[in-house]
Amino acid sequence: MVFAHDTEAALLAAVELVNSAEDPDTLTEIAQLDEFFDKHIYTGAHTGDVAELAAVRALRAPLRRMLTSDRDTAAVLVNETLTRHRALPQLVRHGTVDYHIHAVAPEAALPDRIAVETAMAMIDLIRADDMSRLALCADDACDGIVLDLSRNRSRRYCSTACGNRNAVAAYRARKK
Repeated sequence: MVFAHDTEAALLAAVELVNSAEDPDTLTEIAQLDEFFDKHIYTGAHTGDVAELAAVRALRAPLRRMLTSDRDTAAVLVNETLTRHRALPQLVRHGTVDYHIHAVAPEAALPDRIAVETAMAMIDLIRADDMSRLALCADDACDGIVLDLSRNRSRRYCSTACGNRNAVAAYRARKK
C-alpha cells in the first residue's frame, strides 16, 4: 500500500527518533535536535532549549511501544495519545508541502507535535492492517526499529551499518 506523504514522513521521523536511543545515543545535544527538526520539516514552535530536548528524548520509549505493539494495543495507544493532546485534525499546507494533516496548533510544543503526528500516521497503518511495515532490526545485537516502505517488503535492518555488519558476518561464515 502507498501511504500519504505525511504518513510516511511522520513514521520516518518517529523511527529515527526512537532509534536515536540506540548505542550510541544520537540525540544528546540541542544541535542534534535542531538537525532533527530541520530534517523532518517540522513547523511551528521550536524552543531549542534543554527542556525541549529532554521532552523529545522522553518520547522515545512511549513511541517505541506504540510502533512495536500489536495492532490492538497500538490502537489503544494512538487513541490515548490523541485524547491526551486534544488532537483536532485540520488540513494545512505550507512551504512546498501540499495539503496534509496537522492535528495540533502550530504553537504546540514540539514533543506534542511529534507524538500526535506519529499517532496520526499509525492510524493509517492500523486501518490498513499493515503493522508488518514496522519490525525490529534483524541484527541480533540491535534493538532498532525498521520501517519498511518497500514494495516487496524486503527491508530487514534499521540501518546500513546493521546490514553491512550482518553481510560481512555471513561472508566470513561462508569462507570458514
